[in-house]
Amino acid sequence: MNPERCMKVCLYYIGRARDQNASAIAAEYIKRSTRFGSCEMREVDPRKFDPWVKHASGTKVLLDPEGRLLDSAQFAKMLSEAEVNARDLVFIIGGADGLPAAWRERADLLLSLSKMTWPHELARAMLAEQIYRAFTTLRGHPYPR
Repeated sequence: MNPERCMKVCLYYIGRARDQNASAIAAEYIKRSTRFGSCEMREVDPRKFDPWVKHASGTKVLLDPEGRLLDSAQFAKMLSEAEVNARDLVFIIGGADGLPAAWRERADLLLSLSKMTWPHELARAMLAEQIYRAFTTLRGHPYPR
């Protein structure tokens, strides 16, 4: 895989991050991921941000408790397919009130990280780690052993 492809991984989240420790973990994994591909993470306001406009051809994956469960290999395959097709892979984590209902209906995939309920900040750290794990798996890096 060529890390110079036009695919970008975006991790967007709704609501202020209050737990500095969880934020630091998520930021570290996103930073590590940028060694393997284009990757960013930022807070968004759903009243001012439309992922379908910003990433018109990208794959929108919304985190949802009722979403599909993937193992790490399946997650890496999803990232690989986005990379091969040069399509942005856009992950969105809802805030305390979840995601806007209209967004859920338009998602390409509703993804659940677990059947358990997690604070949104920990979910962000967990998702950022899985993004890094997927990149390292695809690049043959020893991290995911």
